[in-house]
Amino acid sequence: MESFVEPPEQERLLALDGCALKRKRGAPEVTSSEKVEDGPLGPAPVGGDGGVGEGDARGLTCLSHGSMSVIGRRRSMEDAVTVARGAVAGKLGCYDFFGVYDGHGGANVANACRDRLHKLLVKEMEGRADVCGGDGGGESEWRKVMEASFGKMDEEVGGKGVDASTRMAGSTAVVAVVGKEEVVVANCGDSRAVLCRGDVAVPLSVDHKPDRPDEKERVEAAGGRIIDWNGSRVLGVLATSRSIGDYYLKPFVIAEPEVTVVRRCLNGRIKRRFPEELRGSNAAEAAAVLAELAMARGSQDNISVIVVELKKPNSKSP
Repeated sequence: MESFVEPPEQERLLALDGCALKRKRGAPEVTSSEKVEDGPLGPAPVGGDGGVGEGDARGLTCLSHGSMSVIGRRRSMEDAVTVARGAVAGKLGCYDFFGVYDGHGGANVANACRDRLHKLLVKEMEGRADVCGGDGGGESEWRKVMEASFGKMDEEVGGKGVDASTRMAGSTAVVAVVGKEEVVVANCGDSRAVLCRGDVAVPLSVDHKPDRPDEKERVEAAGGRIIDWNGSRVLGVLATSRSIGDYYLKPFVIAEPEVTVVRRCLNGRIKRRFPEELRGSNAAEAAAVLAELAMARGSQDNISVIVVELKKPNSKSP
């Protein structure tokens, strides 16, 4: 692994629904779609900004987190978020789980992901704790674990006994698993994960849009078509080419996530500047500012944001 000198600024990991910076101005309605659970490290912080003291952190990179979930200008709320502190065990210790789910066709699938996806991941990790994490095969194993967890979630929302409305609905999913020395991001759809420090940001996920060349090729190879109907859509219907659920669009729309494993973050991969309004903000304030920016930039969609404030690897202070 190449050497890396840590800058003095704190890092922040942001999970956003896919339209987070395309919002319309208006008074936000805050919803209660967040799922917060306890893990092996004790009670999870409730609401807003959950700070972690030195004695509680036990080597975790997460200093604090904050989230914001608002209905925006939509008539109904179809977003959901999950925070599960210390929920996942791996080779490098316990990991915190953060998930943002952007539902469509109703909230059923997004809510199911909120309640179940992290639990499926925990189950999938059983027997793999000596593999995931660290060097030597860790990234490929994380990919297998995430793909299996997303696949089982997809099966649950489309299985026997599931009502027809749920089978006709779907949800994007962007998940961040934050551990002692690595961050694992799994993305399925057009929600986004971004790592930022100071005034720079690095995308950790790539949108699954139907007109993305490799996605278009995959859909057409499966016998589907990409139709321009108020933007590129699978069969002229869905504006994302991957999601959990949407059984009426299988096999063209798949639930397989793309996985990114980040160690010794950034490594000089600086892409673009971050909004000046966020500099110096804590996690909860940053989440609120992002939601406000999203509405100000023209969105008419629901808005959900989780901001995770990270500390330096192998350090007790930011």
